[in-house]
Amino acid sequence: MTAFRAELRARWSPRYSGWAHFGFVSVLSLAAIGFALSRLREVRGVELLTVPITFLWANLGEYLGHRGPMHHRRRGLGAIFQRHTVEHHHFFTHEAMACDSARDYKIMLFPPILIVFFLGVLATPIGLGLAALLGRNVGYLYLATAMGYFISYEWLHWSYHLPERAWLARLPMLRALRRHHQAHHDLGLMQRWNFNITFPICDAVFGTRYRGARR
Repeated sequence: MTAFRAELRARWSPRYSGWAHFGFVSVLSLAAIGFALSRLREVRGVELLTVPITFLWANLGEYLGHRGPMHHRRRGLGAIFQRHTVEHHHFFTHEAMACDSARDYKIMLFPPILIVFFLGVLATPIGLGLAALLGRNVGYLYLATAMGYFISYEWLHWSYHLPERAWLARLPMLRALRRHHQAHHDLGLMQRWNFNITFPICDAVFGTRYRGARR
């Protein structure tokens, strides 16, 4: 593993900054959420249903994307499989989950271009469509929730790979979620168990939550 980490790091630009990467995705996501929330006007109770529906839809999308192309090579999506299964899962194993420095954020966070794709190609167009069909509040609530889920994914996944001595890693809820993700990083388990990275809702629904008995 040490040799693999050294080999992968050698490919990264010496100008890469992990904190700049973290800051970019965080600031852009929070700005999009703030903008969407600032545009809400006289929200009705039924419109608030957009939030839990979008959250559950995002949880399902996370689960299917992780269980599918991130772990099984698909035509046209080979780069996703390469980055996740080949690189991320061999850079971090269940026995060595922690990063060594902020430069390792490169393999912990999505590439910065992905947030531009997510915001510009997925979140905004769907939000505009919902606004046209169901009203502007629904569109803005969808956008705020979708971007909130995206940054939650990034922050949580980032926290799982921090050193165990970090104060975030010691918080009870994050410790439990980290254990869930750590089991997934076992190369013998990763193809079958624990595909939710944020909240293991779909893992519970689809019976893929690992409880230590089967492989």
